[in-house]
Amino acid sequence: MPELPEVEHVKRGIQPFVQGQTIESVVFSDKVKEGKAANKETIIKGLALDTFQHLTEKFVIKDIERRSKYIVFYLQRDDEERILISHLGMAGGFFVVDSVEDISVANYRKHWHVIFKLNNGKLLVYSDIRRFGEIRNVSSFEAYPSFLEIAPEPFTEAAMPHYLSWFGKKLYQNKPIKQMILDHRVISGCGNIYACEALFRAGIHPARLSKDLNHQEREMLFYYVREVLEAGIKYGGTSISDYLHADGSKGSMQLHLNVYKQKVCKVCGNDIETQVIATRNSHFCTTCQK
Repeated sequence: MPELPEVEHVKRGIQPFVQGQTIESVVFSDKVKEGKAANKETIIKGLALDTFQHLTEKFVIKDIERRSKYIVFYLQRDDEERILISHLGMAGGFFVVDSVEDISVANYRKHWHVIFKLNNGKLLVYSDIRRFGEIRNVSSFEAYPSFLEIAPEPFTEAAMPHYLSWFGKKLYQNKPIKQMILDHRVISGCGNIYACEALFRAGIHPARLSKDLNHQEREMLFYYVREVLEAGIKYGGTSISDYLHADGSKGSMQLHLNVYKQKVCKVCGNDIETQVIATRNSHFCTTCQK
């Protein structure tokens, strides 16, 4: 699943080509049409396809931002404003091309699902191999309440106090710290890969109960979460399975991982172990993490 650094690079890749452009038309794949006909929320969530088109076409993309693992498009048509909120799911991605055939990776070329035709002649294509992603068109963020629950961006001053405040809540006191930092209400955008890496750098076992961390460990863990997310952005994200940049290139953060899907600890040489915590595979070193 694309995490914060990967989504940041997708946003950066498409922004120069689509910001300021008018969406002339929206086209859906047969899979999206079939899903909607069967009353399934296939990628386009919360609206019928014709309604989505009506509330998207002829709108100008005024701005684009990343919020946690979401890409947000701010739209305007005359005095009317709308917001597109997109989550890439497990294997979604946006590509800016002249035609679908220009998408370099066959799987993404085959599994396109939404095409936004822009007035500069470019196509903004949403492809999704597994169809777990989503695109919503809303009048305001209040129309998508769970979006409002996302923690402050981890690079802001408000993020650390917000994160620390969660240790006083009953919800996570008796649950593993790994589960806690994966919650985007606690830390924005920290997914499985970067949680594993941050816990390794902090020397904290992912199964330790949240309440058992002392204050220094809690603060140190947050610093390392922020550090690995910054590294992920620096190296273009982690391309282990499906993730690609908007131009089809890959990130290189996978070359800098210490524990995630690694065989041997780069610090002590012991084997990396794996344990399912909060339904996610956690990778860790039992010597370096306590």
